[in-house]
Amino acid sequence: MKSYHANLGAGLSGLTLKEHQIPAPGPNEVLIQVKASSLNYREIMILKGFYPLPVRPDVIPLCDGAGEVVGIGDVVTRVKIGDRVMGHVFPDWVDGPFALEYAAQLGGSMNGMLTQYAVLPENAVLQIPPHLSYIEAAALPCAGLTAWNALTGGRGLLAGETVLTLGSGGVSLFALQLAKAAGARVIATTSGEEKAAKLKALGADEVINYVTQPDWHLAVRELTGGQGVDHVVEVGGAGTAEKSIRSAAMNGEVAMIGSVANEPTLFNINLILYGMVNVRPVAIGSKAQFTEMGKLITVNKVKPVIDRVFHFNEAAEAFTYYMQGKYFGKVVIDHTAL
Repeated sequence: MKSYHANLGAGLSGLTLKEHQIPAPGPNEVLIQVKASSLNYREIMILKGFYPLPVRPDVIPLCDGAGEVVGIGDVVTRVKIGDRVMGHVFPDWVDGPFALEYAAQLGGSMNGMLTQYAVLPENAVLQIPPHLSYIEAAALPCAGLTAWNALTGGRGLLAGETVLTLGSGGVSLFALQLAKAAGARVIATTSGEEKAAKLKALGADEVINYVTQPDWHLAVRELTGGQGVDHVVEVGGAGTAEKSIRSAAMNGEVAMIGSVANEPTLFNINLILYGMVNVRPVAIGSKAQFTEMGKLITVNKVKPVIDRVFHFNEAAEAFTYYMQGKYFGKVVIDHTAL
C-alpha cells in the first residue's frame, strides 16, 4: 500500500509518498480501503505550522475520508466487512461538549486518510448515507459536521429562522444546504455574480455581494426588517467577525469557526453585551452530532458540492489548487484512480 506523509510546518514540499505493508486491525479496530479523501483548511494550517492541536511526526494527513471496510478486529460489533463508512475526525468525542481528552484527531495526533488503507478505532467510523458516493461522502466529516454543529450545537435551529453564511467555502456551502433542509431562510454573502447564481441555485434566499456592498451587515439588517439574523456561521475571522456580530439579532448566535488568516480578531466587546448576542466557538463536532446530521442528509437527499476531483497520485496538485482558494465546494482526492 501507499500513503502520503507530512510534518508540521514542513510545507507542501514536505509531502512525501511512501510504501508500507497493509496493516492489520487490532481487536477494536477497523481496516478501511480508502476510496476518497478531501481537503480542509486545517491541512494548510498543519503544513504552514500553526495548527493548534498536536500533530505527530511524519503524519498521514487529511481528516476527511471514506471507504470500504475490508477487515475488523475480534471485538468489533458496529460494522462488518463490506460496509461503506466515513471517518470521524475526533474518535473519542462521542457526545456532549468538546473537552481536551477528546482532542486526538485523524490527520493530526493520529494518522489520517490520505492513504490506500487506514486502520481506525471502531468509534471513528460511521455508515455512509445510501445515496452518496465515496467521493461525496469524503466531503462530509470535517466541513459538513462543522456546519451542522454551528447551526444546531448551541441554541438550536428552528424552521423559519434566518441563517447568514459567509462566502463559498466548504463549511459555508454545507451550512446553506443543511439550513435549507431544516426549513430555514438563508442569506449568503459572496464576491461576484457567478458565485451568487450558484448560491441561489443551492437554495440561498438572498445573496449579498460584499465587494459592491462592503457594509454588508447593513444589508443583512435591511433584509431582516432591522431585526438581524438568528444564526451566523462565521468563517472569516478578523476580517468579518465584527460585521457578523452586527448582523445578529438580539439573542441570536454567532458560531465562530476560526480565522483562515490566523489573525487576532479584535472588536468592540459592547457589540456583544449591548446586542445580547451569543458568540460560540465551534470545533467540528461529536459522533452523536455526526449521526444526527447523517439522518437529515439521508432524508433530504443532500449532496455535497464537489468543486474538483484529483487522482491519488496528484495529491500535491490538489493541495496547490486548494491553496489558490478559487474553489466552489470541496476538493476531493479519488484513491481508486492511480
